Amino acid sequence: MDKGKYYKEIASGSKALKFNFKEVWQYKDLILLFVKRNFVSQYKQTILGPAWAIIQPLMTTIVFTFVFGNVAHLADCGAVPTFLFYMCGNVTWSYFSGCLTGTADTFIANSGTMGKVYFPRLCMPISTVLSRLISFGIQFAMFLIFLVIYLFIPGYVIQINPLALLAPLHILQMAMLGLGCGVIISSCTTKYRDLRFLVGFGVSLWMYGTPVAYSQRLFRGTILYHVVRFNPVTPVIEIMRYGFLGPEAGSVDWVSYGCSWVITVILLAWGVLLFNKVERTFMDTI
Repeated sequence: MDKGKYYKEIASGSKALKFNFKEVWQYKDLILLFVKRNFVSQYKQTILGPAWAIIQPLMTTIVFTFVFGNVAHLADCGAVPTFLFYMCGNVTWSYFSGCLTGTADTFIANSGTMGKVYFPRLCMPISTVLSRLISFGIQFAMFLIFLVIYLFIPGYVIQINPLALLAPLHILQMAMLGLGCGVIISSCTTKYRDLRFLVGFGVSLWMYGTPVAYSQRLFRGTILYHVVRFNPVTPVIEIMRYGFLGPEAGSVDWVSYGCSWVITVILLAWGVLLFNKVERTFMDTI
């Protein structure tokens, strides 16, 4: 047989450490089709459609502002608007949690498609991360609109600084971390289905271990401060708040941020390798 342009060898005995990133890039058109499918199906047969991308974080921010900010006084953001304090944290966290939960069910949710035709399986979780980026873009634009509005309201102090320019890097890290954690869980759920029911609970616990509903400064001087400090999502949210709202809303801890990147890279590498190993036999398990 002539091994021409359209010849493709599919072998189940490939090494777990061998991964063809070039092949994934060759299927970029398929990834874009999956991105469109995921975004459209997410709001299909809903009355408000993509408006839910704005309504959900807006309502969450309002509840957080009232309960955790005005009642419990957990914001500790000085003259910075409490509403912006919580919106910045919610928008950033929502993207990470959406990437994680969206990719955590990759094998089981897409087993029908994967069992019929060959394509690099990693295209599925990558498309999920990219489709969530569309919703994040809408939510982040909403945050910027409110930020501009509050700039003209007297009595509030908002200090936008150059660290705000690092926002694309932070979003890339959240995508990598969410993808890494998600594919690890997805690889494990092919054999242990119980993990599917623990994902939502685990993400909720992770959120309360992240300074989304409170300020990290509240735990300064306690052991909880160090626990929260080395949460890989914590420095991202803190620097986002620091960059767009000022030092009263966030903080910069470069040691914590560096550790966050190390954890992110390790989890992503581990997730991709595990995913690559499981994808060759997952149809037999499912």
